[in-house]
Amino acid sequence: MFRNHTCGEIRASHINREVVLSGWVQKVRDKGFVVWVDLRDRYGITQLVFDEERSSKQLLEEAKALGREFVIQAHGTVIERSSKNPNIPTGEIEILVSKLQILNKALVPPFTIENETDGGEDIRMKYRYLDIRRNPVKDSLIFRHKVTIEVRNYLSDLGFIEVETPYLIKSTPEGARDFVVPSRMNEGQFYALPQSPQTFKQLLMVGGMDKYFQIVKCFRDEDLRADRQPEFTQIDCEMAFVEQEDILVVFEGLTRHLLKEINGVEIGSFPRMTFDDAMTKYGNDKPDIRFGMEFGELNAVAQHKDFNVFNSAELVVGIAVPGGNSYTRKEIDKLTDWVKRPQVGALGMVYCRCNEDGSFKSSVDKFYDQDDLAKWAAATGAKAGDLICVLSGATNKVRAQLSALRMELAERLGLRNPKEFAPLWVVDFPLLELDEETGHYHAMHHPFTSPKPGQLELLDSNPGNVKANAYDLVLNGNEIGGGSIRIHDKETQATMFKHLGFTEEEAKAQFGFLMDAFQYGAPPHGGLAFGLDRLVAILGGQETIRDFIAFPKNNRGRDVMIDAPAPIDEEQLKELNLKLNTQ
Repeated sequence: MFRNHTCGEIRASHINREVVLSGWVQKVRDKGFVVWVDLRDRYGITQLVFDEERSSKQLLEEAKALGREFVIQAHGTVIERSSKNPNIPTGEIEILVSKLQILNKALVPPFTIENETDGGEDIRMKYRYLDIRRNPVKDSLIFRHKVTIEVRNYLSDLGFIEVETPYLIKSTPEGARDFVVPSRMNEGQFYALPQSPQTFKQLLMVGGMDKYFQIVKCFRDEDLRADRQPEFTQIDCEMAFVEQEDILVVFEGLTRHLLKEINGVEIGSFPRMTFDDAMTKYGNDKPDIRFGMEFGELNAVAQHKDFNVFNSAELVVGIAVPGGNSYTRKEIDKLTDWVKRPQVGALGMVYCRCNEDGSFKSSVDKFYDQDDLAKWAAATGAKAGDLICVLSGATNKVRAQLSALRMELAERLGLRNPKEFAPLWVVDFPLLELDEETGHYHAMHHPFTSPKPGQLELLDSNPGNVKANAYDLVLNGNEIGGGSIRIHDKETQATMFKHLGFTEEEAKAQFGFLMDAFQYGAPPHGGLAFGLDRLVAILGGQETIRDFIAFPKNNRGRDVMIDAPAPIDEEQLKELNLKLNTQ
């Protein structure tokens, strides 16, 4: 028996009990005549004690020889600790060790395995198995487990069935780039790793499964960010015989359940906002509504003077920064420099101070009088003591730029409280999106999304105005889930493929299996997928997902711990009928 207790469970009630503990040496404090050892496992830390009076000379020397992260087993008696530590649950006791066994020695770790570590991200990623021993990472993984269990239980109780779908599938031209896998037995042919189980879950609805879910790995070969990995996990769901409202009710219920059970937060019905309103008020389709600073469009009150920067712009738009009039000119100049960064791309920023006495002072006073500036304040909702920040340019670009500024200011002002949760449904997305480079339309979500009822005819006359029967769930400015009512008949699906530029032959080659299935009685169906990694991070009070994944990739898509991706040998390449281009 390696242990009969864990290092986190022993209390004063165990005093005088004989115990056996196993774990890792967190720290050794050697005072010569007495040695204290902090022993750690997943459950906590227990202090071991060895001293000249009560321990043999050999045992004391063995304790002195212990190093950090040695794996040991200790037999001993629980005694009262003379200098108690109120900061840990085991702080009232210690173990007077009678027998010590080293189970495995350890090299000195490359960084300190404590809550606050001296290891940088790169070194901790390389030695991730050591990083997992640290409480912040360990607790994040345990937190993810709790969320996953709640999801499974909630959906199972509602009659959802978890079904596994294939990982080796067919490459499709929609969405991000696929990861491809060569087939040894089918020369010159390739599988793809799934970007989502989309078509398979639709086929499960054709198969009569009615309510499906899966916590599933998905893969996308795309550029990475702090909240994006090449392999990620979805809570993938689909339901038959439903309309949009049915799906919103079920998954709003799941989100409320998680917020209550995991975070102790109770929230009523989620607000709903159309895509068009989200873009107009916040400049993006996943607005953070924990704070205000809604956009005020200023064309009508800013394009009547001789200021050509505004007059030539497609959109003039501003936000009121609460308390921003306290900013110095230097601080405002830094904000202007911030929006001019290549990542944001604005050409400049106009500002207007809202003074306590009701007057205004702007950077363009040469062109605008007090009445004009008062209208700016009315349009942006600015009050005395605020600062109005104004950008102008092409509509889509300037909205994205002001949205970035809004989020940056909220961060600086402490308005993005991670313990506050503000969910939101965004609905009525465009069905199609125009690629400005090619002039072709592509599906904003995916090609299986149904248009809103009564809008199918618009595909021929005005495709850009067709709304999708689609919805996203946003939490604290992050999209945590999205889905749609699906097309469920062959004719409509064929029409959709045609408008996406597929020939009949291409559509049949890529998706003939799905269209054939629709001919055998496909029910109306729809679904939603949550990004589990992101959902868990936000529920855990963070927005980066890396610490909630056991073995993440870095932002270059590499696993630096196992050094992957890596070359394969010539013999494997021959078996796969592949050749490397070495030029």
